[in-house]
Amino acid sequence: MKHTAEGHLLTSIILQTFKLNGLLVLEGDQLVKDVGLTSARWKVLGALSSGPGSMTVPDIARIMGQSRQAVQRLSNEMVKDGLLVTQPNPDHQRAKLLTLTEAGVDAYAQAMEKQIPWVNSLASDLTEADLEQVSVVLQKLMGRLEK
Repeated sequence: MKHTAEGHLLTSIILQTFKLNGLLVLEGDQLVKDVGLTSARWKVLGALSSGPGSMTVPDIARIMGQSRQAVQRLSNEMVKDGLLVTQPNPDHQRAKLLTLTEAGVDAYAQAMEKQIPWVNSLASDLTEADLEQVSVVLQKLMGRLEK
């Protein structure tokens, strides 16, 4: 069996996406290093900052596209470091709710102060229409893959 033209192109895009993800993680780690964060911790803070408030580890893992175990490990470390606090969950005895502490809110704000000029510079020679098209295609692909 052979790839269709679209399948061949999508395979190339998937491989490029893997490389892009790696580059974004490395760049993100450098960007927020002096804030005391990593890209992974930044993503947890971002999920809680943009979410409905307190969330469980599985909720955060779904948003991040990460395993529950990876997010559990990160959140345990972040609780110890004072960035997050756990609260009882009235809907589930074992799945505690995670909430940002003041230090977590501050760290996320500092990270975003660095992210805004970085991403604006990265996007400077890209058109809004091109970026919207990429976003639409990525959303379609994610929709097909999410179960």
